[in-house]
Amino acid sequence: MSKSGKCHQCETNLDKIAVGLNKKFLGRNITRFYCLTCLSNYLEISVEDLLAKVEDFKAQGCKLFD
Repeated sequence: MSKSGKCHQCETNLDKIAVGLNKKFLGRNITRFYCLTCLSNYLEISVEDLLAKVEDFKAQGCKLFD
């Protein structure tokens, strides 16, 4: 995670779901992370759709969201 544990764009504190989604969509070796809002803007997808994807990933057995 970024050294500060904050969004690269808006400086919001990151939670585990945001970190997991960043790794899932942008790659496990990334160094810049986005909060849910900034990630949704970056990916051009709604926050609600991102959260729905978390449930899909959990159902598939993804360990990033445990």
